[in-house]
Amino acid sequence: MSRPIKIDNHPFRFLLYLEWVLLAIATVTALLPHHSPRFSTRIPELTICSLIIFGLMGLRLPTSNRITKIIYTAAEIGLILLTGVYGGKTARLFPYLYVILVTRSCLIFSLPGRLLVTILSFILFVFTLIYRAPRFPVQPQDQERFWFFTLSLILLFGLSLVFVLLLMNTVISERQSREELAIANEKLLQYAHRIENQATLEERNRIAREIHDSLGHSLTALNLQLETALKLFQSNPSKSQTFLARAKELGSKALQDVRHSVSAMRSHPLQEQSLEQAISILAEDFYRSKGVQPSCEINLVYPLPTEIKTAIYRIIQESLTNISKYATASEIKLELTTTINSLRLKIQDNGRGFDLKQNTTGFGLHSMRDRTLAVGGKFNINSAPGYGCQITVDIPLRRLKL
Repeated sequence: MSRPIKIDNHPFRFLLYLEWVLLAIATVTALLPHHSPRFSTRIPELTICSLIIFGLMGLRLPTSNRITKIIYTAAEIGLILLTGVYGGKTARLFPYLYVILVTRSCLIFSLPGRLLVTILSFILFVFTLIYRAPRFPVQPQDQERFWFFTLSLILLFGLSLVFVLLLMNTVISERQSREELAIANEKLLQYAHRIENQATLEERNRIAREIHDSLGHSLTALNLQLETALKLFQSNPSKSQTFLARAKELGSKALQDVRHSVSAMRSHPLQEQSLEQAISILAEDFYRSKGVQPSCEINLVYPLPTEIKTAIYRIIQESLTNISKYATASEIKLELTTTINSLRLKIQDNGRGFDLKQNTTGFGLHSMRDRTLAVGGKFNINSAPGYGCQITVDIPLRRLKL
């Protein structure tokens, strides 16, 4: 706590009210006359003034400057000593002032300072008690009784100080824990908002990838079918009808992909078929649209998790889409194999290739790389102008629960 403790920000109001009650009792006791001169207040004005100043000091407790704390505590001790030495019958209540002192020290000092103030309060209490001991001779029996009472009072007061110290430490620790918990909850709430924003951004990117991979693939194939049908419309109308029928199928598939994206925000191409069947359909679609049959070698020894199968399907789909759009390849080789610890996908074509330094910022390549990294794999691409392209995906299976 950096700012001083005042009435408006006092952590424990009941302690402040308890101080006022004890100080009010001590002040009233100092004002009342007593029949015995030995118990009368020697300097009532000084005693009352000390009590009032001591009470007013409790309205503002320093918590920032260490030197201010020490001066503040020393002033409190001086006022308590004045009350104990010159207070007469009021001095009977001076042990309660030490209790107030220890309580205040717990609010302004750390644990070492609290222990030091508690020990010092106990020593000063014993000193004041001995100072106020009777100086006249007494009977041995009375003297023994007096010292027994004095030692009992010292022991009781010491235990009271220890109890107050432990109680205040517990209460303050609990309050600090609540404040730290509130701060942690606030930070957690901020982190939750930040994660929510990040999740929203990732979800947008995922939807963009899904639309690009599913709808983009279907529309690309549809466009190729329509272009071929237009070219054959005059020379071979019957064959153009075949391409138009295929275009209609692709249009229906694209519409279905849009509906899936809107309704479920995710397309599930492998819900009702195996990965091998889905890859075969992709290869057949590519053959129908480009007239080139991809060579597929699939060897899946172990069953794969859904997220792995979906990522592999989308990577193959995107690769074939890129080949159909840019590569003009006559040979395409696809290898998919698994071992005990890993899965490898290799897609190679003999197309025109491209310069990796100039053409690696496309959405398709980023989509394939992101999908690979999402399942803990490594994505590698090799290509050069005139030498085709080779995509390699390695995904570890060791830590996956199949």
